[in-house]
Amino acid sequence: MIIMAATNRPEVLDPALMRAGRFDRQVVVDKPDINGREAILKIHARNVTLAPAVDLRLIAARTPGFAGADLANIVNEAALLAARKGKDAVETADLEEAIDRVVAGLEKRSRVLSVKERDIVAHHEMGHALVAASVEHADPVHKVSIIPRGIAALGMTYQRPVEDRYLLTRSELEDRIAVMLGGRVAEEIVYGEVSTGAHNDLERATDLARLMVTRYGMSERLGPLTFGDDQRGQFLRGAGFPVERDYSEETARVIDEEVRAIVERSLARVRGLLGAKKAILLRGAEELKTRETLEGEPLRRLLAGELEAVKEEVR
Repeated sequence: MIIMAATNRPEVLDPALMRAGRFDRQVVVDKPDINGREAILKIHARNVTLAPAVDLRLIAARTPGFAGADLANIVNEAALLAARKGKDAVETADLEEAIDRVVAGLEKRSRVLSVKERDIVAHHEMGHALVAASVEHADPVHKVSIIPRGIAALGMTYQRPVEDRYLLTRSELEDRIAVMLGGRVAEEIVYGEVSTGAHNDLERATDLARLMVTRYGMSERLGPLTFGDDQRGQFLRGAGFPVERDYSEETARVIDEEVRAIVERSLARVRGLLGAKKAILLRGAEELKTRETLEGEPLRRLLAGELEAVKEEVR
């Protein structure tokens, strides 16, 4: 008799299940790399008519971290979009829109924002995009939109990775945190206060800073050490049982201080970046309010500071 089991959350399993004689052989099925994603897209596109200009390699490059089911959804969504528009073949624009739907949900044009909210969202998203274009290690900005999507997204900034990444340096992580904080700082610069719209950005920035300190040994005060065991105490976590930690209260205090220091340094850095490019920030927000979505060459020129060139092209 052979007993097999599958899980997407191996970290929450009771270690006793993994002992010899039980589930002691593990087969890890990781998410596909760019070659795997291209192959999966080709399989799902067999029953779909694609326009000659469609390059599935480019679509694969746009979808790092996507599982096979996500890629299947993209092809199916793109086919539905093309059919609704009366097209004979699926075009790249349909696949791009399908990616947006899978990532952030359906457009919610019925979600009407007030004039002030729309203004805040435009500056917020342009803040993300401008920081991403200003730091060395951020992925290129592909599209910026203030069209509400999904349950809570009022706008979003898409970055397109140029390659699959498996290792990140400290400077690359710091640049990612800077991009996350760009929206909040943009609000602060323009309005002198911040809104609740940056709560998810702050949560992700804090989580990444904590990983730098506790898992990656990137704290100057704590040195090249790790704190906490991802496998320890997970089985009963969340069930009302206390989670033990393997370090002292004093160490916990230092960890919190180091996390705060990383985030505050990033905030100061982003204030300097956006303060120096305030004219681009304001101009970009105005274009977003007018067009709702910026992408391609107009967006590239805008972020590069070519204000007049953008002004002429988008009108």
